Amino acid sequence: MTRLDRRALFSSGAAAALLAATGVSLDAAPRMGGRLRIALPREDDSLHRLVQGAGFDTLTEVAANGALQAELASRWETGADARIWQLELRSGVNFHDGRKLTARDVMDSLSAHRAAGRISFESIRADGPLGIRLDLARGNPDLPFLLADPALRICADGAVDLPLDQAVGTGCYRTERLQAGRHYLGHKVADHYKNGRAGWLDSIQALVIPDPAVRAEAVRDGYVDVAVLPKPEDLRERTNLIFHPSPGDMVLAAQNTVGMPRMIGTRGALDDGRLAERWWQGA
Repeated sequence: MTRLDRRALFSSGAAAALLAATGVSLDAAPRMGGRLRIALPREDDSLHRLVQGAGFDTLTEVAANGALQAELASRWETGADARIWQLELRSGVNFHDGRKLTARDVMDSLSAHRAAGRISFESIRADGPLGIRLDLARGNPDLPFLLADPALRICADGAVDLPLDQAVGTGCYRTERLQAGRHYLGHKVADHYKNGRAGWLDSIQALVIPDPAVRAEAVRDGYVDVAVLPKPEDLRERTNLIFHPSPGDMVLAAQNTVGMPRMIGTRGALDDGRLAERWWQGA
């Protein structure tokens, strides 16, 4: 196995992400505080999905257990034909620059997504200060599930196509440092509307390590807490590690200090991009 090159690992500017693991036992319930350090592959756009899930919200969310739940939209309703939808936005939500979320931000974001071919609808308009009416060309009872797609992030001024380090979101974590294809540092947003329900960590730090053998060694030796798609050899017998979904099908390897929901998303290695706000660190 390739030895971990510490000089190369620290040369990216993400040295703070690579301190030794605490090794503290984990309670079953989520805990506030701590940092999560994660090693990511380069080829599957993992860093983009992690940053998107940490820094941006959608109107609805598919929870870790697969259930649809409210996010920026607090409620929604439609008629029998599922063609005209009324959405009510959550009040008191702030963008990372301090501005309040408005119906205009959501309308401009969805209109930009429509222009890019990510969603289809006939028209959209405000219906009160925090209300939106969305008219579809044809009825679609699955619209609330479609709105949970992480690609349909809501951004200030509808600027959804800016790079993630320039767009302004409402997620649990504010981007402090991001270099595409290399590393990320996000800090928890104070007084976030999800406090007590998500966003347990103080910070999340990610480093792209292309070699799966080096990712495996990084988590094995405690330089990171989680490795995505590591080389499984020499990890399966480690009692200080946990594996998802199983040792025989190792998508994730994590220190046993890392807490995660009993069920986690299966559509991607990064818990459907929501790892940053759903997982926690033992104290």
